[in-house]
Amino acid sequence: MKLFHRQKKEGPHDQGPLLEAKNLSIAFDRPILRDVSVHVDHGETIAVMGKSGTGKSVLLKLIVGLLKPDSGTIRYKDLDVVHLDEDQLMALRTEIGFVFQGAALFDSMTIGQNLDFFLVKHTDLDIEGREQKILETLEIVGLGDAIDKMPSELSGGMRKRAGLARSIVIEPELMLYDEPTTGLDPITAASIAEEILVLQHRLGIASIVVTHDLPTAFTVADRAVVLNEGFVVFDGPIEEFANSSDEFLQEYLGASKLDRSRHDKIVQMKEKVKREPGMVTA
Repeated sequence: MKLFHRQKKEGPHDQGPLLEAKNLSIAFDRPILRDVSVHVDHGETIAVMGKSGTGKSVLLKLIVGLLKPDSGTIRYKDLDVVHLDEDQLMALRTEIGFVFQGAALFDSMTIGQNLDFFLVKHTDLDIEGREQKILETLEIVGLGDAIDKMPSELSGGMRKRAGLARSIVIEPELMLYDEPTTGLDPITAASIAEEILVLQHRLGIASIVVTHDLPTAFTVADRAVVLNEGFVVFDGPIEEFANSSDEFLQEYLGASKLDRSRHDKIVQMKEKVKREPGMVTA
């Protein structure tokens, strides 16, 4: 397994979607998703937004096979996710990283041991290779000094970064983020969003980011998908979402109180990251 040698993302590729979900429906005590279709191209990032209870987190769980839809299809590359058995789903999850709302770290393990657990489970690297990979990954997320610390010794933002490191240590091609900035103060939330953006450009990872935080969405996303009452009510470039005249979208934007000055700074920061030659790793 190579150390991080993916090139900077160049946007969607010509080989078709990396992930394509079509006509997904699922209900528990009520309908959650209704005929939802979503795709993600190679190197693309989409932000999935909407009111609470509209099925955003359920969508992520369907993608990795933690739930089965009542109807619809999910294809990752050439795999029919809905019909994979448990062993095949375990293999799939080595290519799809999942950052939960909580960092979901093992409290009894150091940060380094948390990452090593995933490497032992999913790779055949020897001890030296795993140590090198762990150190490199922690440096990428700004936690190079935290390898021997316990999760309880870290701040909320640092735990989020550690959870992110554990997800990327096995070099997934697709990352799923479930409310990555929930519970963080605005400054720490902004730093996590910027970290996600930098990782995308350094590692070329496609991402789906479920978030209520509009500044985070505008920081990281190429495209927005908005759910309402289980339906997709918007799917398009993130800039078009901000300028939409649709009544529900305007209400959502207004309720979320997007800081326009912060939005302008985010746009400038994204352009700087895209131009920064140091973002390509060798």
